[in-house]
Amino acid sequence: MAGGLDGRSVIVTGAGSGIGRAAALAFAAQGDRVVVADLNAEGAKKVVEEIEEAGGAAVAVVGDLSDQAVVDQVVGTAVERFGGVDVLVNNAGIMDRMSALADVTDAEWERVVRVNLTAPFLLTRAVLPHMLKAGGGAVVNTASEAGLRGSAAGAAYTASKHGVVGLTKSLAVMYRKQGIRANAIAPGGTQTGIVVDAAQDAHGPAVLGPHFVNLGRVAQPEEQAAAIVFLASDAASNINGAILPVDDGWAAV
Repeated sequence: MAGGLDGRSVIVTGAGSGIGRAAALAFAAQGDRVVVADLNAEGAKKVVEEIEEAGGAAVAVVGDLSDQAVVDQVVGTAVERFGGVDVLVNNAGIMDRMSALADVTDAEWERVVRVNLTAPFLLTRAVLPHMLKAGGGAVVNTASEAGLRGSAAGAAYTASKHGVVGLTKSLAVMYRKQGIRANAIAPGGTQTGIVVDAAQDAHGPAVLGPHFVNLGRVAQPEEQAAAIVFLASDAASNINGAILPVDDGWAAV
């Protein structure tokens, strides 16, 4: 990879809004070329326009990242347009309904796990041959406080984010000798457009409610993006397999 962050090929998923948008803009500001991947076509287009207006290089790929065909398109675009994949940021994700285990429907479970865990697996598997051929690369995943505890979300989301933590650590161990680093951020409350569609009188939300008293300050997306950019940078060259809470100390409570 090029020194620092200059001119690398970066894929950011969920880049049409929130943390993903902030990360895409931050990478581009450092001279990276960015594949903006998102399900929302309008959001992805706007982020590409922002990057290009600032003199950067970006391209949008729109689609459901739990679909292998979309994954192939995202990675193929990075290779064709920017010459490879130096950094993969698996950021796209969805919330559950804060459902307790007995209340989780098959549809809720399958969709949350598919988007939050299977999609990062598919994307990482797809970029690995390119990173290995290039002699290295960096993967940064967006986990969650729910990947560190059982009291930050419903059963499906919590399980999916624990899975992201495990995926990150396995990747770090398996490929460290090939120059590939894998780390994750674990955001606490962050100001994004994600809305939790939960009935407050349901068992899950009723139990979880009191636990959010120690949530801490709600972060801005740019604060999460700064941690992502750091973990992908040469400044973090000896950081591998780390799960970094970005949560105003919530994980320490």
